[in-house]
Amino acid sequence: MAKDLLLEIGMEEIPARFVRGAVLQLREKLEKWLEEQRIGFAGSKIFATPRRIAVLLKDVEEKQSDYYVEVKGPSRKIALDENGGWSKAALGFARSQNVEPDRLFFKELNGVEYVYAAKNSIGMDTAGILREQLPALVSGLNFPKNMRWGGYDLKFVRPIRWLTVMFGQDVVPFELAGVATGNVTQGHRFLGNPVKLQNASDYAEALRSQFVIADIDERQKNIVEQIRSLAEEKGWHIQINDGLLEEVTQLVEYPTVLYGGFDPEFLTIPKDVLITSMREHQRYFPVLDREGNLLPYFVTVRNGDRTSLAQVARGNEKVLRARLSDAMFFYEEDLKMPIETALNRLESTIFHEELGTVGDKVRRIGRIAEKLCDRVQADPETAEDVKRAAAICKFDLASQMVYEFPELQGVMGEDYARKAGEKETVARAVFEHYQPRFSGDESPASLVGALVSIADKIDTIVGCFSIGIIPTGSQDPYALRRQASGIVQIMLDRRLPLTLGDVLQTAAKVHEEAGLMKRGSGVVGKEVLDFFALRARNVLDDRKIRYDVADAAMAAGFDDIVSLVARAEALMASVQNPDFKPVAESFNRVGNLAAKSDDAAYDASLFSEQAEHELEQSWRAVHDDVLLMLKQNRTVEALETLSRLKEPITNYFENVMVMSDDEKVRRNRLGLLRAIDNDLKRFADFNKLVWA
Repeated sequence: MAKDLLLEIGMEEIPARFVRGAVLQLREKLEKWLEEQRIGFAGSKIFATPRRIAVLLKDVEEKQSDYYVEVKGPSRKIALDENGGWSKAALGFARSQNVEPDRLFFKELNGVEYVYAAKNSIGMDTAGILREQLPALVSGLNFPKNMRWGGYDLKFVRPIRWLTVMFGQDVVPFELAGVATGNVTQGHRFLGNPVKLQNASDYAEALRSQFVIADIDERQKNIVEQIRSLAEEKGWHIQINDGLLEEVTQLVEYPTVLYGGFDPEFLTIPKDVLITSMREHQRYFPVLDREGNLLPYFVTVRNGDRTSLAQVARGNEKVLRARLSDAMFFYEEDLKMPIETALNRLESTIFHEELGTVGDKVRRIGRIAEKLCDRVQADPETAEDVKRAAAICKFDLASQMVYEFPELQGVMGEDYARKAGEKETVARAVFEHYQPRFSGDESPASLVGALVSIADKIDTIVGCFSIGIIPTGSQDPYALRRQASGIVQIMLDRRLPLTLGDVLQTAAKVHEEAGLMKRGSGVVGKEVLDFFALRARNVLDDRKIRYDVADAAMAAGFDDIVSLVARAEALMASVQNPDFKPVAESFNRVGNLAAKSDDAAYDASLFSEQAEHELEQSWRAVHDDVLLMLKQNRTVEALETLSRLKEPITNYFENVMVMSDDEKVRRNRLGLLRAIDNDLKRFADFNKLVWA
């Protein structure tokens, strides 16, 4: 027989951002615990609202499965003493397995006798185990933030107000933090009533009758359908931000979508400001027309039914007007502040106590960006735009709007710069230099924005590494991983004629000149390059490059990220062709012997075999072409050209004894192989390829 098991923890309102994680943790702990207890079940379903997290486990067995296992111990020779009794080793083994010595026995394994301990137990009733162990499981949940209440020692996300724990039709009795379990769950705080469950499986429908949609996915789908229905009715486009949708879903138990309006005069404020203000302060969804223009309406979700919706809308409109009035005030005040005044304020804003002010950082960005312009041979106009964009890229951090909404940094800078009369390319670069802001975001569209973005990001990375701030585990307070990934993405997307070494050396020199390289440029340089190696590897993983192919391509260097990706993709395509295996094997024969020499020098006049001349001539015929192709990232052609060496290499090894007894001849032959291998290694280390 099997029964459904329900565990619901009712609380005061949980922060929306904690809800999904909490209920997923509860399910994971329950499922793992049941498996450890040898209690079978058919599946699970999660439920959660702002006031509860719950898991319903289907068809939980009423009894543990019986347990029998034989554990191997020491061999007979070690298990018995000279008198034929149990040795200390055997007795210690028995104690470790919690069995009496008389339950030990011998069994043969691969011709050797070992002592074994038989461990078995009869399965206990599930109900008793639940009663004894569920309290510890619940109190063992952990959350990003905890609190205590009353005189209880228990730390929990919010005070527990009820516990509904049922195994089939029966309550699983226990008490936690002064709350006893029962079969009563709570309906909607205002619309519903407490409801008594006859069976654990009644949970979802019983709550639905009391205006609670406990299924997270169902509640979210309900919200989306209502929003889309309203949009179709009004001819609107309603932006559904995933993060906002998740938050709103966890703020309500019985969602009802409604809309309101605001004074069109507020539309003179930039769209991003209005959307951010509505989203961050009020949890509203913005309304746009078919062309993407913001309309003077908003959409919100009520935790309740449709009663008095017009009155609810008016209340929301009143609150929103106050918020937008504040936003308009900030915006108008910011426009009165000259850019130079804002920049002066950055001189007293600390970036990091060991790296100076934001003003100091801006100057470093400018110097790095200027040097990068030289590296990419930017034209004078672009170089001048880069210089100005770098100089003002952070000025909006001194604005009231960005102080209120930090996520608008760059967005406001672009708007304020444009209105202050800056060139369009400069104003746009103020926004673009923050890109990409997150995984999947776009890279800067302009060269000006790209160079300032790289300069900003590498300044932060080198600065942090120079003072010992290096990401470890999940700790990355300055988002260095994201910034390094951003540099790699920009270099790839724009195919900039820059290497990671160029960028790193440029930033390191600027930091040295500023006296900020606290740990030595050599140490910092190596650590930063290793840091970038992981980001480069992630790029290959994202592009579904096989692990061994990625290893082979990375071994040839990752400094030129565009080249790395091109070589890896070309090699990935080749290894899927069975005809390429003998080509790679011929390359590996060259590499294995070339490793015995550090010198690529050879004298063709010392060749005594025809196969030597043929291999040298074949390699000479492709050498310059391969180098040019790799420089131009024509990697498919480069690999095809190198593959033409397969036959002369095979012929060479069939007819030439490389490791000649004559040391001069041996060194000469190894020198030729080293020269050829140098070209092969510019593409990849083919020895790292794994063949089925």
